[in-house]
Amino acid sequence: MPALMPTSYTGEITWLGRVIDSDKTLRAEPLRSADLTFTGIEGECHGGLTRPSCVRTKAQYARGTEIRNVRQLSVLSFEELAQIADRMGLSEFDPAWVGASMVIRGIPDFTHVPPSSRLQMPSGATITVDMENRPCVLPGRVIENEKSGSGAAFKTAAKDRRGVTAWVEREGPVAVGDAVTLHIPDQPVWAHFGEART
Repeated sequence: MPALMPTSYTGEITWLGRVIDSDKTLRAEPLRSADLTFTGIEGECHGGLTRPSCVRTKAQYARGTEIRNVRQLSVLSFEELAQIADRMGLSEFDPAWVGASMVIRGIPDFTHVPPSSRLQMPSGATITVDMENRPCVLPGRVIENEKSGSGAAFKTAAKDRRGVTAWVEREGPVAVGDAVTLHIPDQPVWAHFGEART
């Protein structure tokens, strides 16, 4: 029996981008197309096979420990970005402000798709979902530069809407307008999940 199940949920890539140097700015450069490689998107500063551990893995490793890079890409939902904009009182939300790699329209409750789900494009290029990308204050600085007085509202507005981090499982080209099919693990939710989180 296959461990991964194709679903009837198919979305569309509405935006692609890359962050060149996050030390200078988290703002992403928009792209019409990209080649996904085993290290991510070429020129993306979050790319690479490994990365230094950060605050998100502080319960497992000392900060700066070299670990596998499962945060090559930041993938967001078109619909959830619209919800963030609405909660912030903005007419629209530019994915570049949050350093997005990809925005997908058409997959409901996207931020909560199961970890280890696959997102597959027509070329065969496939990315694996690591986990929910928790909101932080860093995008707020970019947003503040673009929309004065709005930056501080981002972290709260983006709760449960920040998308996911992902890594490239199969290489291939992708482009704005490509279809994206969701494949999920054929596995029930762990019975002790709620207990373990308390």
